[in-house]
Amino acid sequence: MSDLHLRFPIGRYKSVDSPSDLQISEWIETLERFPQDLLRLVESLSTQDLEWMYRPGSWSIKQVVHHCADSHMNSLIRFKLTLTEELPTIRPYLEAEWAKLIDSNESDLRYSLQIISAVHGKWVLILKNLSAEQFQRKYIHPESGREFSLAQACGLYAWHAEHHLKHIENALKFKGVFPA
Repeated sequence: MSDLHLRFPIGRYKSVDSPSDLQISEWIETLERFPQDLLRLVESLSTQDLEWMYRPGSWSIKQVVHHCADSHMNSLIRFKLTLTEELPTIRPYLEAEWAKLIDSNESDLRYSLQIISAVHGKWVLILKNLSAEQFQRKYIHPESGREFSLAQACGLYAWHAEHHLKHIENALKFKGVFPA
């Protein structure tokens, strides 16, 4: 199994410029299910299990969970800024550096799981009530200078949720021992 496949087990993200209403609804469902899907994967894991990585040199399961809390918390804020400001420039963050902080290396996942549940509850409430016009509101990502609509961002984060669920599934499958 190639490193690329382990790194992107569901494939690389492919942006959809003009998603259909059905596609957006499916993405919202993915985001709504994510907290329960994640909990199902990690709730019975031991401290040792949480150390397993999804590929050699990658983040551990616990770092992936903490990263999802950090990432999705940032995304909710980006959505709210985009809904209340005209074409805001969002604030990126150094996710690899955040993954080194003490809270990202804690084996107690309780707080990150609570954050994910709460953030997704608020986020999905907003998403389910956006008009077609609101989904077309945009923000600027300063690293690329590109504009992203909230519809595109919804797709990105649905992919992000599935991407990291698959990472955890792979970590559980390989249990720290990877195929050559």
